[in-house]
Amino acid sequence: MQLKSLTLSVMLVTGVSQPVLAADAADAAKPATEATKSANAAVLKELPFNNKQAFEDSAKGFIAPLDNNGLVKNDQGGIVFDLSRYQFLAGDKPSPDTVNPSLWRQAQIMAHYTGLFEVTKGIYQVRGLDISNITFIEAPEGVIIMDPLASAESAKAALDLYRKHRGNKPVVAVIHSHSHIDHYGGVMGVISHEDLKSGKVKIYAPEGYTGAALNESVIGGNRQTRLSGYQYGMLVADGPQGTMTSGLGLGPSKGTVTFAVPTNIINQPFQKETIAGLDFEFMLAPDTEAPAEMFFYIPKYKALSTAEDAVHTQHNVYSLRGAKVRSAYNWAKYLREANDRWGDEAEVLYAPHHWPIWGKERVSEHLTRQSAAYKYINDQSIRLANSGYDMIEAAEMIKLPEALQSEWGLRGYYGTTNHNVKAAIDKQFGWYNGNPATLHPLPRVETAKKYVEYMGGADAIVKKAKADYDKGNYRWVMQALMQVVYADPSNMAARNLMADASEQLGYQTEAGTWRGWYLSAAKDLREGVKPMQVVTFASPDTVAAMPLELFFDYLSIRLNGPKAEGKTIKLNLNLPDTKDKYLLVVQYGVLQYHKDQQAKDADASLTMDRSTLNEIIGGKLKVEQGVVDGKIKIDGKPEKFEEFVTLLDTFDPWYQVVMPIGTK
Repeated sequence: MQLKSLTLSVMLVTGVSQPVLAADAADAAKPATEATKSANAAVLKELPFNNKQAFEDSAKGFIAPLDNNGLVKNDQGGIVFDLSRYQFLAGDKPSPDTVNPSLWRQAQIMAHYTGLFEVTKGIYQVRGLDISNITFIEAPEGVIIMDPLASAESAKAALDLYRKHRGNKPVVAVIHSHSHIDHYGGVMGVISHEDLKSGKVKIYAPEGYTGAALNESVIGGNRQTRLSGYQYGMLVADGPQGTMTSGLGLGPSKGTVTFAVPTNIINQPFQKETIAGLDFEFMLAPDTEAPAEMFFYIPKYKALSTAEDAVHTQHNVYSLRGAKVRSAYNWAKYLREANDRWGDEAEVLYAPHHWPIWGKERVSEHLTRQSAAYKYINDQSIRLANSGYDMIEAAEMIKLPEALQSEWGLRGYYGTTNHNVKAAIDKQFGWYNGNPATLHPLPRVETAKKYVEYMGGADAIVKKAKADYDKGNYRWVMQALMQVVYADPSNMAARNLMADASEQLGYQTEAGTWRGWYLSAAKDLREGVKPMQVVTFASPDTVAAMPLELFFDYLSIRLNGPKAEGKTIKLNLNLPDTKDKYLLVVQYGVLQYHKDQQAKDADASLTMDRSTLNEIIGGKLKVEQGVVDGKIKIDGKPEKFEEFVTLLDTFDPWYQVVMPIGTK
């Protein structure tokens, strides 16, 4: 496989720059209501806050604090990561009224214990420079890096800190445990293109890794750009009335995200490899936390990593930012199998998020409980669906057993039982609940206008919603006012009251992700969407690294079908630099591509390098200019290629989420 790599400047997952308007949202924030104060106070009585095991585990193995107090900058002096954003969590302050005490506890643990840590002799982690951890595994021939964060600058800062205290060992390999950007984005901060090309550095990843990583970041990139801004609360200021970490890690870095195609693929269910003189045992765990994921065990160190499948939170069976629904069944199965295989041997369990667990009994019990939680969600969701309940009803009915519910490592900081139940039912049965009233409903705006008409008009709804708000019925207030807002988005009374209700729900929720959604929605409702400078996932640099067929799939989802209807365009494409030939055909409103085929009746035959094709599709080069510059040779009708390019949509990353599309 030809090695390709890329660099692009984006912020983790959302692809947005650091929000310069975040302070405005904080200024508009309201205090906690009595209902919210009461709900949060009740949490203190429900959970075992006297259990300090997680605080002790997080501090164990500490070697050194982060350099520069956790401040990382890029070459231009811009801030990539700043630990001081979380200074409000310093000390042993009790949770404020505006934060769920359980989420406050989780955030304190992550903010208090940052720096370089020894997991076990030979394995070291840097925590607190990104949403994820970077792990350094020492081998006879050098150091192996696992999951090098989201940004090259943060990864380099972590490597510098490691070398400062462990010596200047050469990096000889990288392991990507799975296909999410916070586990590969910093790769070119710890290795070089030259070392990759020469073979001095190997990159190991699970089967399906490249396709899964690029499918998520490019094919679904614009939607994820927008929705991730909500999920991670990136447009809201950090603080007791704002973003409170994601629950999975502190916050994302905002530096240079990079990608490199793996050199070595783990493609067997169980596979042994010797890397840099150190023996590894790999186990694939597909369709769990990511489409492509793997666990591994190092016998010498008696150390097990189950990637992101058994961290210190209930995870997402469905990520609200819009990733593909995952399999709770697989999740439980592979954790059980890992426990069966290594549970009697592993003396430490570590992950690319949170903190390790030590001791065979504790490791095995953690895996047992994590597996049981996902199996319970899967099994009970399908049981209730088979009894006729829809996903919303089932999500209200299913609670984890008390022994799991009270487990800090299964609390809903990142994923929740509620939305995971919905995901499990959707995974098994799809979206339709069987009631034909939901089979072909009116679109949101038309529905909203009829609701408002039937409910006595907007003023009457707002008046009743205010009464419910005063009673603390915030969920219903949002549902009711959504109809008014969609019927008339200029109704600021409805928008502001809906924002107030959303904000209180954000203050109450245990999930850092739900808090992000609620507070971001409140901001947009109050202020409207304020576009900022962004770099989307589907940037030209990302596209350049895509295998050609995935690249054509990307063009296919950009093709505007209604505009293309009735048109037929045939293009022979010849790429000399990659030695690829394709026939591209637009017909019946779709783009089809055929490898190693050329049509005699093609409208045009195009010869150009892949980089030139990337420039044209990315909007950096006009077809006519490419011909003049000698970058493109066209035999036939140049206008047909130009017409093809005009049929490709450019996505707006700032579409409305909580109001009708097009609302200003």
